[in-house]
Amino acid sequence: MWGIAGGVLIAIGVALTLLAGIGLLRLPDAYNRMNAVSKAASLGVACTLVGTVLLMPDVAAAVKTVVAIALQFITAAVGSYALARAAYRTGVPLAQVTRFDELSERSRRGG
Repeated sequence: MWGIAGGVLIAIGVALTLLAGIGLLRLPDAYNRMNAVSKAASLGVACTLVGTVLLMPDVAAAVKTVVAIALQFITAAVGSYALARAAYRTGVPLAQVTRFDELSERSRRGG
């Protein structure tokens, strides 16, 4: 039972990581690419790690997995935010389909 659940979670993790890679290649601008990669890859890593723990249950491995997932979520979110902000400040253009540029509106108002 746990082996099947672990295998399914690993397959989901691989699929999410693959989707992150496809998003990196297919999305129109740097901001959309960072969004896709940070979210899909983080969930992919989490699913893969949880699936691995289900296949090889061990308390020490479970604790390490929880720490690894927490660090992955924190660093992916902070890293993608910092990269997007740096890209915006250096003038990396938005995709033409982007409708709102709240940072531009905020800087014009002085906030």
